[in-house]
Amino acid sequence: MSRRQTGLARRPQAGFTLMEVLLAVLIMGMMLTSITQLLTMVRKTRDTVHNLQENQLVGPAVLDLVERDLRGILTTSRHSPDLLRVEDRVLNGLDADSIDFACTTNSILATLIDGRMVQSDYNEVGYRLRESGGSDDFLEIHRREGFGIDDEPLDGGRYIFLHDQVKGFNIEVFAEDGPEAEPLTEWGTDPGDAETQGLPARIEISLTLELSPRLGSEKLPVAVFDKRTLTYKRIIRLPEVLRVAPTQVPVLAIPGVPQEEPEGGPGQAGNPDDTTGGAGGGGGGGGATSDIPGSGDDKRGAGGGDTTQLDGGKDG
Repeated sequence: MSRRQTGLARRPQAGFTLMEVLLAVLIMGMMLTSITQLLTMVRKTRDTVHNLQENQLVGPAVLDLVERDLRGILTTSRHSPDLLRVEDRVLNGLDADSIDFACTTNSILATLIDGRMVQSDYNEVGYRLRESGGSDDFLEIHRREGFGIDDEPLDGGRYIFLHDQVKGFNIEVFAEDGPEAEPLTEWGTDPGDAETQGLPARIEISLTLELSPRLGSEKLPVAVFDKRTLTYKRIIRLPEVLRVAPTQVPVLAIPGVPQEEPEGGPGQAGNPDDTTGGAGGGGGGGGATSDIPGSGDDKRGAGGGDTTQLDGGKDG
């Protein structure tokens, strides 16, 4: 074979045609589109489940916290106007009632005292609603807590944020328990009204929350199911043993040191032949005394018996 014939020989070239490349790109684009839609649906489902779990748990959790504090309400050594206060309030057209009292539950917040972080067994507690900084359609609920109990147990303290998607917080108070009892929207706000002082028989609390999208910053379309509101209601009956008259409220006091009674004191039998009275005045404690010569008046003993001449006694 000559050199000329050898140089003209060519090797076959392998590769894809333009149609093959376009077809591969189209298939890959369809696959990526399907995967993106699938991931979007999974994320929206996850957010919906998260919204349900969060709101279904936060509602009962807040009411459990309120009920726990009310079950431990403190009445010992307390005046009736300072036991409980319920105020009827409205913010941005929504129910925003408040409740304040003192209780025996342990404090959540620690306080620095003498270089140590300590918690108190007796605290001032309240629940207040405030305007939400992000939206006028919702309110924020906070728990008020004051370390110990001071002269103003229904005011002051620090606030703990609980939830920010509140659509209403309504409190109704009943002076009597029963189906025909009339609800009251306020309690303990008027010092001159004795009927709304102390503790009521029943308290009904309603908390309304709205389900919110988890990823609001991404501006994803929110399902209709996510926009609904949930209302939780709790009925709390206070024990009758706590609802006593102001004069029957137990008061803590330091007991005094007992002192020895002197001889001849109250309760000691007197000697019929002894004319000396015991402690407490003329006439022994419970014993009769003889007439004092020249006095002209009979003396009454501390025991309550009239003083008379004893038979067989000595004449003056």
